[in-house]
Amino acid sequence: MFKKLSSRRRATGVLREYYDVPRPGKDTPLADLPMLAVDVETTGLNPAKHRLLSIGWVPLNGLEIDLSGAGYVLLNTEGAESVGESAVIHGLTDDQVAQGLRPQEALEHLLRALKGRAMLAHYASIEQEFLSAACRAHFGSGLSLQIVDTFEIERRHMERMATYPRGEDLRLPRVRERYGLPHYSSHNALSDALACAELYLALQAQAKGHTLKAMQPR
Repeated sequence: MFKKLSSRRRATGVLREYYDVPRPGKDTPLADLPMLAVDVETTGLNPAKHRLLSIGWVPLNGLEIDLSGAGYVLLNTEGAESVGESAVIHGLTDDQVAQGLRPQEALEHLLRALKGRAMLAHYASIEQEFLSAACRAHFGSGLSLQIVDTFEIERRHMERMATYPRGEDLRLPRVRERYGLPHYSSHNALSDALACAELYLALQAQAKGHTLKAMQPR
């Protein structure tokens, strides 16, 4: 709580507006839980030296996906280095990224969509760290989030079933395959956000509880 209050005091612009809207509490029923499935593509894994290239998001209202609220932005960081070898993973070229929005404008779109919602992601530390670093750079404060992580949900489920994950067992496409969900092309921020949202709906059916708390680490 103190961390959130401290972040709110330092925040400016749309990030301050984000903090002004209460986020869901841990006792919120899953049937009523507003979330935003989020995925990012970056030039690497370290937010201190790599950068955001794209952000995709899809809202969930309780147990329904709302495609009408889906969004996708490219981030054009002026003067930044080439996307380099990371293009092999995400498929984004320098020319495509050059058509993107200024990072602050792109983040404004995301933060407006995220207001009043928990963030849903697969291996959420990547999204959390990059988005928080970007918010510090452009709005004066990090991004405090209520997080649901499908990676962690499935990891805990596998451990309860004594089938400990190995290799790529917890990668998003592999987990979706186990739950009978269709294959999507990986490493597009919007399609990965949708893939995560669909996976969450499959995972929540096995949750040991019916509130947000049941979907988060103990």
